[in-house]
Amino acid sequence: MPHVIVKLYPGRTESQKLKCAEKITQALIETMNVDEKSVSVAFEEVPKEMWKDTVYQPDIVLKENTLVKKPGYKID
Repeated sequence: MPHVIVKLYPGRTESQKLKCAEKITQALIETMNVDEKSVSVAFEEVPKEMWKDTVYQPDIVLKENTLVKKPGYKID
């Protein structure tokens, strides 16, 4: 605990993902009072044409009540 999954369009480098994972890990350590060894971070690349059906609808629209930070866009 905790496990974070970052879903994003393809195209980021492994270096970018590593830096992001390090920052997420540090933020969790500082704000949630967890040990580094308990944090895991995964990246799931989702092609743009699949975003609505595999991320936006199931993870954003249908779980809106769980969002702490909502996106500034809408997909119809």
